[in-house]
Amino acid sequence: MQQRKFIIILSLLSICLCIVIFLPLQKVFTFTETRIAHPKVHYIPISTEHTFQIRYTHSIHKSDVLESYQYIKGNRIEMLEMEYEDLAIGMPGYAEENQTLIQRNGKYVLQFNNNAILDNFTIYIGDLDLDLEFNYADGEYDLKKDLRRGKSYLFEIKRLSLYEQWKGVRMK
Repeated sequence: MQQRKFIIILSLLSICLCIVIFLPLQKVFTFTETRIAHPKVHYIPISTEHTFQIRYTHSIHKSDVLESYQYIKGNRIEMLEMEYEDLAIGMPGYAEENQTLIQRNGKYVLQFNNNAILDNFTIYIGDLDLDLEFNYADGEYDLKKDLRRGKSYLFEIKRLSLYEQWKGVRMK
């Protein structure tokens, strides 16, 4: 009888442990390399802050571009605005439908009015010595140091289990 109770308790503990390890609980930003058979997931844990930014140096203009986003219900991504100094060659000079182009502090700001909602997007890590940063909750992540140059990564918001976090790479 004692042995049977011990086996039942041990089984219940094993089931609870498996649930804790394999249930995706932690919401994270993920960067998953594309075009590779067994990609590693690089991730940044999400806190209570809903907005984040990607700042990069434009390869032709050599000036900073700041893209602002927020994550919304359903792990979707909403682009809020893009701020830049120079027009032409890859940078919009006018607003399209549901967009507004203004000038603020000597820079152009293209605002997206609830029409730029995405499930994910692909980001290319160029092999040029120009800035590419992910800014979130007072933290700056140098994507060119954390990810492989010359590779593309699928960026998305999802939940990871403890097991998936152990297999992945936490970005610092």
